[in-house]
Amino acid sequence: MANDTSGILIRPHLTEKTMKSAGRRSEYAFVVAKTANKRQVAAAVAERFHVTVADVRVLNMPRKERRRGRTIGWKSGFKKAVVVLANSQTIEMQ
Repeated sequence: MANDTSGILIRPHLTEKTMKSAGRRSEYAFVVAKTANKRQVAAAVAERFHVTVADVRVLNMPRKERRRGRTIGWKSGFKKAVVVLANSQTIEMQ
């Protein structure tokens, strides 16, 4: 798998907490593929947004139980990557 970054970044993970850290510390959160590693995430962000990546942290978010009355279901878990950019660069998130 040489330089194939398609399918690594699924979507930006936009919450109040991630938007605050994006403004202060140039940290951006993305939902990534379950099989992605740190190097693949860094390459995908650098290629897609034309920025320099300084650090990547990867977390596996657990699935959560959801109830609707007596019916119990599960919200699936996902893999999240927090990317720190170098030289106070920014990404335009929408």
